[in-house]
This record gives sequence, structure tokens and C-alpha cells, in this order.
Amino acid sequence: MAKIVVALGGNALGSTPQEQKDAVAFTAESIVSLVEEGHEIILGHGNGPQVGMINLAFESSASNGEGTPEMPFPECGAMSQGYIGYHLQNAIQKKLAARGIEKSAATVITQVLVSEEDEAFQKPTKPVGSFYSKKEADKLEQEKGYNMIEDAGRGYRRVVPSPIPLDIVEKKLIKKLVDDGDIVIACGGGGIPVIRKNGGFEGVPAVIDKDFACETLAELVEADVFLILTAVDKVAINFGTDEEEWLSELDLETAKKYCQEGHFAAGSMLPKVRAAMNFVEETGGRALITSLEKAAQALAGKDGTVIKK
Repeated sequence: MAKIVVALGGNALGSTPQEQKDAVAFTAESIVSLVEEGHEIILGHGNGPQVGMINLAFESSASNGEGTPEMPFPECGAMSQGYIGYHLQNAIQKKLAARGIEKSAATVITQVLVSEEDEAFQKPTKPVGSFYSKKEADKLEQEKGYNMIEDAGRGYRRVVPSPIPLDIVEKKLIKKLVDDGDIVIACGGGGIPVIRKNGGFEGVPAVIDKDFACETLAELVEADVFLILTAVDKVAINFGTDEEEWLSELDLETAKKYCQEGHFAAGSMLPKVRAAMNFVEETGGRALITSLEKAAQALAGKDGTVIKK
């Protein structure tokens, strides 16, 4: 049996609280099945839509003169970790009880250390929040000073800096919970990005890519497997073309070549492949990219894309 860090993609969550409750019920079923097989599970997840919605809600309320203060982005990230974590642990606890498994699930509000010198702060790239028309996007740029980009043909979204994770502040606590046999939910939304300041840590307005944060987590807890769950069963090259090819395995050299050739989109598959490569390179462990539905089959070597040395 293996110690597995699972990075949950956006398809495991929902756009509204009720949608999310419905989605995580299915997610919990798959996760608890892995627990039932004897695996140790540590969960991470994204928060792009959720943190953007929280931030926008506070801004809208403040601009309407309702007396609500604008909420700093790090605090919005903490809120998203809390409510997504609540839904996940609630659903997982229910499934554990239904199967007679005596384990607990808990969310750790996680701070992730970044460098204030990271060049990402000069080049925002991480999409967050809702989709807008070009006209709406232009208005937000003028009124709010946001950076807006066209996102995969679906509309325009705000982008914020996405610095590289260096360390996890709560790593000792997370390790202790894992060693005690608990299911830990950590690094939600990539964690709250913080920098060292005045003898402590201070939050900065950014969103760390959840795949890179989860990879850092996987290294720190000495995971055997880094499992990235997304909307597709396997990684593909020439995606969406007549030459599309689904890959069952990738070695590091070939994966690097495909990244350089531009086979993977920057906003979707590229960070997943790069995070998987980092894990394999740093630990010699196994990295898998697949869908939530095929997680068990991928772990058994029957589906998904495995990245190896």
C-alpha cells in the first residue's frame, strides 16, 4: 500500500456551494475507496473560481456602499480553503462511516512560502474568478486595475501572480496527522502564499498553482505516489487534432521534449506535467495523471498516464 498525495482538479468541485456539495459526494466515494484499499491519502485541491468569487463578492458589496470592507486576496484564499475543505471532509467522513472505516478527515489551513523576488509578481498569469465579455473585461481593467486575459476561448478572466512554492509552513503538523493515520486536506488552492517578514509570515496577493503546491507537499511528506486528477483519463499530444495521441506513459526526457514543443496548454495540462516531472525527478517516486473516475485503475497500472524516469 502507498502514501499518496492527490491533487484534485476543478471537476471535483462545483461553481456554487450546492454544486460543490453534489460534486464532492462523488469525489469522496473515490477517495474513500483508495483508503479502503489501505492507502494513506493526503488531499490538495484548486480554488480558482471560488477565490475569485469570494473576492468579487466583497468588492461588489464594498462598492455598493453596504459598509462591507474589501477583503485582501490572501484572506479570500483562506476563506476558500475553509469552505472547500469543510465540504470535502464532511463528505469523506460520511463515506468513511458508511463503510465502517474508523478514520478522521481534517482540513489544515495551509500557508505556503514564496519569494517576494519571484518574477511571477511582475507577470500575472493565473486565471481566477468568473468569465467576462471583452467589454466587461475592459471595464474591470479600467476601474479595478485588474489584469484580464482571454482564457481558452471561454471568455476573459482576471489573472494574478502565480509564484513558485518554496516550503509549507504547517508541514510538521501535516506530517503528524498523516503519521497518526488521518486523512489530511492541505494546500487548498495552492495554499495561502506568504513571504517572510518581520520575524513571521505575511500574505501576498497571488494564487500558487495547486499542482506545484501539491508536488511540494508530496516531497515533504515523502509520498510514494503523486496522483493528479483532472478532466481527462490520460495526457495527450496533438490534443484536439487529427493526430491526437493519448499516452499511457512518459519518461522525463520525452515529457520535457513535449513541453518544449508546446503540446500542453499553459493554463491546463502543462503545470500538471511539469509538477509530475518535478516529483519524479526529486524523489524517484511515481507520478500519475488521470481522471477521478479512473484513479483506482491508474494506481493499478491499467489506465492514466504514468510519468517515470
